[in-house]
Amino acid sequence: MDIRPIHTEADYKAALREISALMESDPAPGTPQGDRLDILATLVQAYEAKHVPITAPDPVEAIKFRMEQSGLSVKDLEPMIGKSNRVYEVLNRKRPLTLAMIRRLHKSLGIPAEVLIAETVAG
Repeated sequence: MDIRPIHTEADYKAALREISALMESDPAPGTPQGDRLDILATLVQAYEAKHVPITAPDPVEAIKFRMEQSGLSVKDLEPMIGKSNRVYEVLNRKRPLTLAMIRRLHKSLGIPAEVLIAETVAG
């Protein structure tokens, strides 16, 4: 079972290819192939934790994602942001979120406050 630590981007890509191939065959846990998949996934996870930083999403993108995820419309955001023109201004990055909006979005949609207070990327 020649498995080595992942040191380079090439090692990482090779491990991802092998994981993909193993997942296609759907090995049972506890089998040699299942154990290999488990070990490779653990190595990839460790490599990604060290080399692939995860940044917080942009506040507007987080709101749009939650809208899509929950099937919400602009009308559904009015209690949290204001009239529809204000919702469109926020979603089009023409108006920043206020503290009151952030609090209501956090409470109503469960979007983490630290995501909502982050700097909005210019659209």
